[in-house]
Amino acid sequence: MDFTNQLILLTGALFLLSVLASAISARLGLPLLLVFLALGMLAGEDGPGGIQFNDVQTTYLIGTVALAVILFNGGLCTDVGSFRVGLWPALWLATVGVVVTAALTGLAAAWFLRLYWLEGMLIGAIVGSTDAAAVFAILHSRGLQLKQRVDATLQIESGANDPMAVFLTIALVELLAAGSTQLEWTIAVRFVQQMGIGAVAGLGGGWILAWLINRITFINPGFYPLLALSGGLLIFGATAVAGGSGYLAAYFAGLVLGSRRLQGADNIRRFHDGLAWLSQISMFLIMGLLVTPHQLLPLAAPSLLITGTLILVARPVAVALCLLPFRFAWREQLFIGWVGLRGAVPIILAMFPWLAGLEHYRLYFDVAFFMVLLSLVIQGWTVAPAARLLKLEIPPPISALVQRVRLDLPGQPDYELVSYRVMADSPAAGCAPRDLLLPETARPAAVVRGGRVRECGDCGPLRADDHLYLFAQVADLPALDQLFATAPAVPRLDTGRFFGELALNADADMAELGRLYGLTLDPVDAAGTLEHCLKRRFGRPVVGDRVRLGPVEFVVREMQGERIVRVGLKLSPDEPG
Repeated sequence: MDFTNQLILLTGALFLLSVLASAISARLGLPLLLVFLALGMLAGEDGPGGIQFNDVQTTYLIGTVALAVILFNGGLCTDVGSFRVGLWPALWLATVGVVVTAALTGLAAAWFLRLYWLEGMLIGAIVGSTDAAAVFAILHSRGLQLKQRVDATLQIESGANDPMAVFLTIALVELLAAGSTQLEWTIAVRFVQQMGIGAVAGLGGGWILAWLINRITFINPGFYPLLALSGGLLIFGATAVAGGSGYLAAYFAGLVLGSRRLQGADNIRRFHDGLAWLSQISMFLIMGLLVTPHQLLPLAAPSLLITGTLILVARPVAVALCLLPFRFAWREQLFIGWVGLRGAVPIILAMFPWLAGLEHYRLYFDVAFFMVLLSLVIQGWTVAPAARLLKLEIPPPISALVQRVRLDLPGQPDYELVSYRVMADSPAAGCAPRDLLLPETARPAAVVRGGRVRECGDCGPLRADDHLYLFAQVADLPALDQLFATAPAVPRLDTGRFFGELALNADADMAELGRLYGLTLDPVDAAGTLEHCLKRRFGRPVVGDRVRLGPVEFVVREMQGERIVRVGLKLSPDEPG
């Protein structure tokens, strides 16, 4: 009984410290996963905690369940609208990119550790996948808004590349355990089997789970997140038992759920977001306990060299090859190549050789752990500065910062209750709510002034620090943003400076613009519209894409789906920043 109580006390203390440390790390720009990992190591046998822990079976079980939850939540949080610009580049990075990264890193590992080439490839496969979730935690904590092309590619890649790394690791572990000295053609057959079953089970299981959530009525809405969680774990387990990739199935199932209207959708997302963070904390705390830091010191030099190869050679080469068919600017490729942050997955995969009883299992684990630690320190601390240095930051929409509550209204479109704070320099300041030029589907609901709720009809003109609540659809948010826009805290992100003082309709005639501003245009551009000119250069443009033609720079300012709606014009172009 005493041991149980002590274990609960210790667990609660570690989790409490982890949660509190996350608030401090956000201010310092520290990678959160590094904080969790450090706390686990401090509690371990070489730290003040002095806890001796070497139960790899328990660690693997916790890590597998946690990773399934994280991937399921990753699918839930993936914006399907981002597939327009990020799907195919991300899929190339998640498949071919992982293979290229693993191969180049594996050759370096074999050379620096003096291992057989197949053993080096195993290390490359273990560290082959990225953890972009950690990257976005850093970016969002620093208030950065990336160009959609970059953001979408990294987001989709982070959820889709783990199954590939898992497959490669398991295949190489089985080859080494069987005493094989070369790759076998059966690996390709197994790859098709695992990914095929995983994709079908994930998409089909996700559809059934979404149907079930919308058909069952619970008195307590707290059961909807539990139903989603149990369904996600069931899909993961059933797929794995059937010989497919449970990780891919979990991600696809979450993706299907995230793209559909669900009962209790807000509760489901919030619950799984918190559960995903709990899973991250659990994994890194227990892995910090499992490692013995003093055993890492002899591997410091070769691990640093292998990590350098991974960061400076393998990942950039993989990104350059995979993004070659797509129209990514060199700045975007450079940033995606740098954002190859390693996280929980490599440490979990490093336990596979341990469980299989391979000869150098401890070496694989320690090297992978050291590489993750170095990646978190080197890349984790520099992600935000790199985004600013490469000028991939765009002005964030106000709706990304306001309070939004999705309303589950039966038989109605996607309505939200949105709260905007009125600032002194906002266009809405001084206007009565009924006089605002709102979108047709948006309606003011209430004004909170001085902590008291006021009706919109008798509150008079809006004042600074008022909070206006509106019923609106998601499509209304860009127009509402314009009403409540304020001067940005960062001058370089001022919309006038970033997009230009003039805003043009995208259907403007290029020949007329050429005559007006003295532009030298090629015949194809002169015969079309401004939108056609931009799409010629970018294929699938995103907000922030810019083209310089002589003394004028055109910047994509607003989009609706595939269409460019508004374009900024800068008469004295200079790069933002």
